[in-house]
Amino acid sequence: MTPCNCNEIEIRNRADMARTIDLEELLKRSGCDRYRFDKNKWHTPQGAISIKGEKFFNWNAGFGGGGAISLVMHLTGYDFKSSIDWIFRHFYLSDISINRNRSAACNKRNPHPHNDKGKCKTLRLPPRDDSKLFQIRRYLMHRRCLPKTVVDYLIDRHVLYADDKANAVFLLLGKGKKVVGAEIRGTNDNFRKWYALATGTKKRDGCFYIRDKGAKKVVLCESAIDAVSYFVLHRKCLAISTSGANPNPYWIIYFINQGFEIFCAFDADETGERTANRMRELYPMIKRLRPEKHDWNDVLRSKEL
Repeated sequence: MTPCNCNEIEIRNRADMARTIDLEELLKRSGCDRYRFDKNKWHTPQGAISIKGEKFFNWNAGFGGGGAISLVMHLTGYDFKSSIDWIFRHFYLSDISINRNRSAACNKRNPHPHNDKGKCKTLRLPPRDDSKLFQIRRYLMHRRCLPKTVVDYLIDRHVLYADDKANAVFLLLGKGKKVVGAEIRGTNDNFRKWYALATGTKKRDGCFYIRDKGAKKVVLCESAIDAVSYFVLHRKCLAISTSGANPNPYWIIYFINQGFEIFCAFDADETGERTANRMRELYPMIKRLRPEKHDWNDVLRSKEL
C-alpha cells in the first residue's frame, strides 16, 4: 500500500478551498480596477484582463486560463503553492476552517461567502449584543493594550460594538457616515487571529478610521486594530484601515486631491512590503511608514510591557 503523504493532502485541501474564490473579488483585492464601460474587463499590472465565470483572458498577452489559483499565478508570477498562500492571506482563510468550509459548501443553507458569484451583495452585520461588551473591552484593553478612553470613545461613537459571539465589530463608514461594512475580530484567547469581513462589505465605498480633529496626515494600516494602535501612539493623524493589504483603495484619490500627506503603514512582512511598493508605484507621493515590529499593535504592546 502506498503510504499517505499528509503534506500532499494538505496542499490539495488548501487548493480546493482556494478555488472557491470568485475571480471578480480576487481582482478587487489585488487592487485592480474595472473598466468603466465593460464590467467584465479589468485594468491589472499584467494588462487588460476579461473574466467570464471561472475563466479569464489577458488581451495584452494573448493568454487565458481558469480558476483563482491560475489567475493569482498570472498576476503575481508566483508558483502554485505560493499562489495558494496569497489567496489564504488576502481572503483571511485558515487551515483550521478547511474541513468546516468544505462541509458548509455542501449545505445550501450556509454557502461559502465568496462562492456565490457576487449574488450576495446585501450587507449583513453581526447582531449586536451589549451584554458582551465587557468581553471586547477586556480583550482590546488587556490583550491589545488599547487605552480605555479610546475604546469607550469608539463604542460611544457607534463604530465599535460587540456581537452575540463576543467578537469586536469595527464599522466601515462611507459618504454621510453610512455604514458600508465591518471588520470582525475574534476576542477568544484561543482564536486571537480570527478575522473576517461582514458579508456584503463594500470596501470601495468606505473604511474604518479614527482621527484627530484637523489632522492633514493620513496613515493607512491593514486593520482597524492597527489603525487605532497607530493613533494611540502618534495621535495627530487620520488613521485608516484598508481592511487588508490593498495597494489601490478606491477612495485614496480623494485624500490625494485634498492635499493630505499620505503614508502607507502596512505590516513589516512580505505582503506588507510588496503591497506598499505597489502602492508607491501607483501613487509616488505616498510615503512608506514601516512599523518597528510586525504591525502597529505589536509596537504599542511592546511599549506597554
